[in-house]
Amino acid sequence: MKGIIFTEFMELVEQEFGLDTLDKILELAEDEGIYTSVGSYDHRDLVKLIVQLSKVTEISPETLQQVFGKSVFKNLYQALPENANLHHCKTTFQFVHHVEDYIHLEVKKLYPDAKPPKFDFISEHQTELVFDYVSARCMAHVCLGLLQGCADFYNEEIDVEMADMSESSDRVRFAVSLRT
Repeated sequence: MKGIIFTEFMELVEQEFGLDTLDKILELAEDEGIYTSVGSYDHRDLVKLIVQLSKVTEISPETLQQVFGKSVFKNLYQALPENANLHHCKTTFQFVHHVEDYIHLEVKKLYPDAKPPKFDFISEHQTELVFDYVSARCMAHVCLGLLQGCADFYNEEIDVEMADMSESSDRVRFAVSLRT
């Protein structure tokens, strides 16, 4: 997993819960907290940090993932290269399609060993998009938050339904409806 996810997570924890809480979860997770935005790290380290934050704050790991995804969207968007096709998107649905067509493809080019999530598109209508989020990392609630952050960015209101499509939660179906 790319380091920018770790650095953004630690910034969010510090901003929302304070430096003492960040230090505490790093200690509980037995994590030195040394990450660079361009490094690559084991996603299980992020999971440990989320679990420890959940214990300290008594907020569910799923809710924390969702809040993180929503809050990190703008920073990830701003980190895109200026020539990225994603800057031409005008809607949440367009952006989601381009994530699969552009970001995940570019990540694989730059980091051949990377395993970004995959979006399998099922159907799309003017006000509904259905796709499967496929990832061995099982962080679908981060994806949910990213969708919400994306909709906020485009000044759209969406409803999202999630359904596990596998016992291991490595395939989750998202049905995203645009409120009109």
